[in-house]
Amino acid sequence: MTLKTILLGAVSALALSGIASAETLTIATVNNGDMIRMQKLTDEFTKKNPGIDVKWVTLEENILRQKVTTDVATKGGQYDVMTIGIYEAPIWGKQGWLAPLDKLMADKSYDADDLLPPIRSGLTVNGKLYAAPFYGESSMVMYRKDLFDKAGLKMPDAPTWDFIADAARKITDKGSETYGICLRGIAAI
Repeated sequence: MTLKTILLGAVSALALSGIASAETLTIATVNNGDMIRMQKLTDEFTKKNPGIDVKWVTLEENILRQKVTTDVATKGGQYDVMTIGIYEAPIWGKQGWLAPLDKLMADKSYDADDLLPPIRSGLTVNGKLYAAPFYGESSMVMYRKDLFDKAGLKMPDAPTWDFIADAARKITDKGSETYGICLRGIAAI
């Protein structure tokens, strides 16, 4: 396996930025459980790649986003590999701040066709994949039909956030402690 193959297998939506002759590979990642477990792959990587040391920079999500954004935008080169989100990948790829994963695709080390199409699409710009996912997330809307019926609402097939906000206001009845929207477990309007 190549250096990039091992890294891509270990890092969430990541950005490679010039690791060709690195003796120390600096990886910036968020401190969630999956990324902490990923770090346990370091010994396996260094056994297969003698002479390459791995330095982990593990930060809270907002701090990581700020630091890697600054580093990438200014071409600082502080990090060789970083975990980024599906939001940053296409923007940074379009700006030329990320290296496309062409070589990885060419040597068949990684099969982008194995990715779920919406995730692959979100990490691709002009037909070039700029990041490889470690995991993916999505958003969904669940609603109570009885409360929609009571408020005279019908859920459209593709609701907009404006519709969701308006429906939440119409459903909310603070007197009965019925709230129209719950975001990540917190009742809000």
